[in-house]
Amino acid sequence: MNMITVQMREEFDKKFVFDVVVSDGNEALTYVVDVQKDDHERLTHGEITAEELVKRSFAFLLERESKEAILRQFDLMVIADYFPEYEDEIGKKDL
Repeated sequence: MNMITVQMREEFDKKFVFDVVVSDGNEALTYVVDVQKDDHERLTHGEITAEELVKRSFAFLLERESKEAILRQFDLMVIADYFPEYEDEIGKKDL
């Protein structure tokens, strides 16, 4: 079972930058994720924090690929380029 830890690194006018650590107990990998504030609002309608959006997004990714296959640095919306169902799925509360 993977544990996902999300911590804000920086906040700018138009985006957040997060450090994400995914650990399976044996190995931990670190990622840097940019979240555009407009994307956060569009995807969540302000119902969850940007941190929670990133955590749910990593849970979404880990259901589909290994932690080693995830890009180490990316903008959150790149996920939709690889997984077209991302935007529809990410708003669901049960992720």
